[in-house]
Amino acid sequence: MKEKWLTRKETAERIGIDYRTLANWGTQKRGPAFVKLSEGRSGRVRYASRVIDAWLAERDSLRESA
Repeated sequence: MKEKWLTRKETAERIGIDYRTLANWGTQKRGPAFVKLSEGRSGRVRYASRVIDAWLAERDSLRESA
């Protein structure tokens, strides 16, 4: 099965936050891992769907154990 890649905006919608928050998290090494497709501060990034799912599952399990 081919990997599905999401834009920052699509990813933010999927996890329920503003895309600017997701961008800020990227600079702070927070949030789901991403791949940078172009150089520079405003370079394009993509998020693997499976990585987002794993990140969300981890957050849910941390909330349940707290």
